[in-house]
Amino acid sequence: MVRPTYAQIDLEAVAANFRAVRSLLGGDAAPEIIAVVKANGYGHGAVQVARALEAAGAPMLACADIEEGVELRQGGVRVPVLVFGALSVSDLDGVFSYQLTPTVSSPFAARALREAATRRQTRVGCHLKIDTGMNRLGFRHDNLGETLRDVLKAPGLAVEAVYTHFATAEDTDHPLFEQQQRRFEAAVRAASSLGASPRMIHAANSAALLRDRATWYDAVRPGLLLYGALPGALGRDVGLRPAMTLRSRIVAVKGMRVGETAGYGGRCPVDRPTTIAVVPAGYADGLDVRLAGRGEVLIRGRRVPIVGSVCMDSITIDVTGLDVSPGDEVILLGHDDRQRIDAGEVAETIGTVPHEVLCRIGTRIERSYGGKQAVSGRPADVEPAAGETG
Repeated sequence: MVRPTYAQIDLEAVAANFRAVRSLLGGDAAPEIIAVVKANGYGHGAVQVARALEAAGAPMLACADIEEGVELRQGGVRVPVLVFGALSVSDLDGVFSYQLTPTVSSPFAARALREAATRRQTRVGCHLKIDTGMNRLGFRHDNLGETLRDVLKAPGLAVEAVYTHFATAEDTDHPLFEQQQRRFEAAVRAASSLGASPRMIHAANSAALLRDRATWYDAVRPGLLLYGALPGALGRDVGLRPAMTLRSRIVAVKGMRVGETAGYGGRCPVDRPTTIAVVPAGYADGLDVRLAGRGEVLIRGRRVPIVGSVCMDSITIDVTGLDVSPGDEVILLGHDDRQRIDAGEVAETIGTVPHEVLCRIGTRIERSYGGKQAVSGRPADVEPAAGETG
């Protein structure tokens, strides 16, 4: 059985978005692209998206933690895979068994990785993260003399790259972005004076690479752009194609009398005879409860409003005046021949970011894959990725 609500993923759109970013960066002479596929490929399916990006020419992928990296390797991904997350609370075996590239973001993490490498009598390549104002993971930019000396001398570690992450790249009015740039460049100089000789410097997420080419350095880390969405107010047209269409079907049509309400809470009584349709998709599938009374869906080329409450497993939509029946298709996210509802619009409607809209698409939503980049068949046995150590 296939549930009537499902996500259709166009892997050719993902590949085309990768090519659009590469073109924006300047083609073959451009910075490298570290393609971000964390959080299940921003809700699109990590392994399928990763393999499509690898086929499109991505030289490196990035994920959130070791477990995500292992999933990519088991799915047949061969290019280098950077792990962003903290190492101190994870099982490090996967770094070595699956040739992952870890991030070192604290002395504790460096010590744990060094000891693991020593036990295995090997040397592991890693990326060094600098905290320049995000105040999340990373060595403080203003204390590197105290924290980096032992890391750079560790016999089991090879620092291949140094990077940071911007906290306010989407906000063109916030001064922290420029502050972080200055701090990062000073931190890179400080790390060099302490003995670091990384082959790669990187800092720019999707928003930063659109905002300021001075942040491109040797590599950039697009995530959201690869899935066809734009970050925040940086509405620069770079020829992106949304990769996901979230579809469902009407399962019931019924009438409401004046004064009646739909869903939990008994809010917003209708002021006219109203025809509603029930769609089997709710907050358990990733729809935000704030869409009630604000959001819209597409049916037969028309926008219709979500009314009543967003329930766990369903929503109700106002189809008054439309000739609709159970079985008719509803587009929750995506486009038809005349209209489009994209992640940016939904994010603006509920007051969040497009990343959240895409990542929240639930695990019970079946994903189907199309486009010539779709990969079928069982993955081959994984060989060590070119250029990795471990």
